[in-house]
Amino acid sequence: MNTSVKFKAAIGAVAVLIVLSLTVGTAAAQSAQVQGVINGRNGPNMTVQTPNGNVVVVLNSMTQVEDVSGVFHARKKQMGVTALVPGLQVQVQGTYDAQNQLVANTVKFNSKSLQTASDIQAGMAPVEQQTQAQQQQLAEQQAKIQQQEAQIQQTQEEQAKHTQEIAAEKAAVAAVNKRFGELGEYNIWDKVEVLFANGKVTVDPEYYPKLLALCQKAQTVKGYVIQVKGYASNVGSAALNQKLSQERAANVTEYLEQKGGIPLTNILAPGAMGTSNQVAPDNTAEGQAENRRVVVMILQNKGIAGT
Repeated sequence: MNTSVKFKAAIGAVAVLIVLSLTVGTAAAQSAQVQGVINGRNGPNMTVQTPNGNVVVVLNSMTQVEDVSGVFHARKKQMGVTALVPGLQVQVQGTYDAQNQLVANTVKFNSKSLQTASDIQAGMAPVEQQTQAQQQQLAEQQAKIQQQEAQIQQTQEEQAKHTQEIAAEKAAVAAVNKRFGELGEYNIWDKVEVLFANGKVTVDPEYYPKLLALCQKAQTVKGYVIQVKGYASNVGSAALNQKLSQERAANVTEYLEQKGGIPLTNILAPGAMGTSNQVAPDNTAEGQAENRRVVVMILQNKGIAGT
């Protein structure tokens, strides 16, 4: 074989190797899609519980988070990764890396699912409120039985119906509480409370040193996440208090990111908690001041800590 023929054969072999390497690389980076419920956050990662088991999902600055609503998901709203809280039902699209972790390109969820997850985080199950309303109706009907004997039979039938509804709602409450109990458990490494003036949402500079110290401590904790919860006093309308607690939590989160150097992927922010979990009576000015707060905590999944 002459030199020219050998040279052409060598070039052909190199071309085949290049095609094979590209083919293997493409296969290794195949896209994937999973659906399930977030049951833990460890630093920039989250764990999604699917029908086939837990899947570790890696979040990064390129991950798109979308709230999809309406028929055929026609309405889309871009959200931050802080919305990805435990208990949220999500659809994740991405590719698997060498550690068999799913690197997320997009994470989609429905606003109703986010509300349910936020209620779980706040310790507020809407079905509990419905159960209380049903129990109140039942009490009123029992009073009518004593006053109107002629309607006893009809009232007893209605009572039986409501008893069944209460039992069904209690079962729903138990299911929600079970779902909350299955979320990942965390150790609390540090906690800072930021108080606000009446009707105000701006972070007072006196809390800057405490927040910066918390940020520095967080970065020494393996797999940390920072949880931010905003609250309001029980003064004024419910809608206003919800808005105030949301803006307070958002402003603290912004300070942690911009001044404390905490990536949004490491912040778990359910946001508005409204007037839930009051820590002091609202019938005094001092008590109201204690309830107008944002609670910031450094959390570490117990699985990471080994406890």
